[in-house]
Amino acid sequence: MPRPRAPETRYGARVEATQRSGPAAAEPIDARADIGHVHLKVSELDRAVGFWRDVLGFEVQLRVGDEAAFLSAGGYHHHIGLNTWQSRGGAPPPPTSTGLFHVAVRYPDRAALARALARVLAAGVPLTGASDHGVSEALYLRDPDQNGVELYRDRPQAEWPRRPDGGYDIYTAPLDVAALLEAAA
Repeated sequence: MPRPRAPETRYGARVEATQRSGPAAAEPIDARADIGHVHLKVSELDRAVGFWRDVLGFEVQLRVGDEAAFLSAGGYHHHIGLNTWQSRGGAPPPPTSTGLFHVAVRYPDRAALARALARVLAAGVPLTGASDHGVSEALYLRDPDQNGVELYRDRPQAEWPRRPDGGYDIYTAPLDVAALLEAAA
């Protein structure tokens, strides 16, 4: 797959591979490890649940009054935890502060990502970006508490672009959102 020209973006034009060094990088994490769930502090639980359940389609597995909710895909105990324990009525952190950049939700294929896009647009939630990263296609938006959310699908690994040295060629180019929506059918 030829690599499109990567325009400058707020996420950077390219991701370059780095060499591992130092004792902490000597042994990589077990390849079977994955991210089990994300737990977010929110200002208003019903509003947050409405977004993650009604817009993105996660199912509520457990709710603890107006303090916490646990949502998942496919009946898992929870992929998304939401709580107001320290944040009820709180404001989002300023854009220049440290913290969560985004939560990424991976879809199994292009059609599923397209259906997610259709749900988001039907709910009136604006996209903040849409990128082709070579290895993946990604949509960016914000939840009601201004947490970044990425909805994406990986291309099959055999299609991932490679650099001449054999490393992955991950880049940021505009994603054709109209063409993606056509895959929703």
